[in-house]
Amino acid sequence: VYREILVKYFPYYNKLSGNDKSRFEQKLCYIIYSKVFIPRNFECVTDEMKVLIAATAVQLTFGLNGVYLSHFRRILIYPNDYYSSITKKFHKGEVNPAYGMIVLSWHSFVLSYLKPNPDGVNLGIHEMAHALRLENIIRNDEYQFFNEGLLEQLDAYGRKVCDIHDHEQVRFFRPYACANTHEFFAVAIENFFERPQELYKESQGYIMFCAHC
Repeated sequence: VYREILVKYFPYYNKLSGNDKSRFEQKLCYIIYSKVFIPRNFECVTDEMKVLIAATAVQLTFGLNGVYLSHFRRILIYPNDYYSSITKKFHKGEVNPAYGMIVLSWHSFVLSYLKPNPDGVNLGIHEMAHALRLENIIRNDEYQFFNEGLLEQLDAYGRKVCDIHDHEQVRFFRPYACANTHEFFAVAIENFFERPQELYKESQGYIMFCAHC
């Protein structure tokens, strides 16, 4: 059943080789059975929901052996965008490290994959990217799997991009990316998976532009 859902709905999986598909499926099953999927304002979390949400986590951690976002054991799912009594706003998703929880609007999650053209905005990838960066600094068996030097380079790049973000030549990343380093990381990951060629071209453009700053 899980494989059928992946073949039908998850393009990333379908582009993998046979061996990599097997590795993907193994990691998918581990993540599904190690998480608690909690429905909010609806009755039951379906296999389709579990597979597609877990597959997004596998997509981001596929090249990271032994990384399963183990701190985030609970995945809370709302049918639609939900209202936060704390921020007094509607949200599509969030990551709460204090409670080890990832929260998603299923409607917004699905819409991210139904777009005819990738635009660098994908709720599932965005929230899993937040969880991934947080997992890297939480002291458990998955602690510090990122190369800190490369992560610092990415943060420095983000700060440089945001410093000149208003310039007409540098509008590739949406403004929300410049809220802080964690948001830039998440938006960069979205673009890496959704439009990698465009991201590469834009990054070269930033480098050339900044050389004349």
